[in-house]
Amino acid sequence: MCRFVLYLGSEITLSSLIVEPDHSLINQSFHSKERKEPLNGDGFGVAWYVPHVSKNPVVFKDIAPAWSNMNLQNLAPVMQSGCVLAHVRAATHGLPVTQLNCHPFSYGPFSFVHNGAIRDFNKIRRTLIEKLSDEAYNSILGSTDSEHFFALFMDHYRSIKAENDEDRSEPMAEALMKTISDIVEMKAEAGIEGRSVLNIAITDGKSAVASRYVDTNPDTAASLYIHSQGEVICSNGEYIFDETRTDHPSIIIASEPLNKDTGWQKVDPNRMVILRSDRSFDIREIR
Repeated sequence: MCRFVLYLGSEITLSSLIVEPDHSLINQSFHSKERKEPLNGDGFGVAWYVPHVSKNPVVFKDIAPAWSNMNLQNLAPVMQSGCVLAHVRAATHGLPVTQLNCHPFSYGPFSFVHNGAIRDFNKIRRTLIEKLSDEAYNSILGSTDSEHFFALFMDHYRSIKAENDEDRSEPMAEALMKTISDIVEMKAEAGIEGRSVLNIAITDGKSAVASRYVDTNPDTAASLYIHSQGEVICSNGEYIFDETRTDHPSIIIASEPLNKDTGWQKVDPNRMVILRSDRSFDIREIR
């Protein structure tokens, strides 16, 4: 299992999410509170958006643990963005720790992270690949179940007409729902038992979708939280939510709360969060 955080709001420094909070993503890389194994030291990655330069994300990732990477420590305080997607990795058993396997994965304007694993992925990998277009198949550079999931998502997304490039949240939600359904169906056809955990976050820099899903007992779902109670302010390491700014809130989705603020809400199992570009959101059941 891994840990991730997704932010959509006013511009903040990367360190406001991954370094400064009491339980920042860097802290979660060596002291996760909601996993049996507290370490997530098999690499990290950050995607952030600079829309006046490019519609596509900047992606920085490395196989070094997040807690010891000096480049991350030096970059994070000076890089700013209104959309950040960051991830610390605990590699699935049997998968190599390489930069190609570190999250986030990106394609065009989209960036993607996964916390969890597809059970016995090697038994359905060929079936999944056969579903892919050449474009999606050729986009896969690593060996993770996560990147294959993302390729299948992109094929579903391209098959859906996105009428508004300013807010792609609905076609993204539909594509994610179809991808999860495909994985469950392929597992059933292969006779695979045991849980697959699909906590996913995908953004295009303006809108986003995130899931908390497990295909067996919902009580075994990996943790996921959302905070939407105002605009984020981070100053001198103090992490505050300005609840007077509810007209222009910051939305944070994270595997674990970043601090002790009471505004963190646990997302129920088998639910999807749909974040629109105006920062409104829905939470829907994944059927």
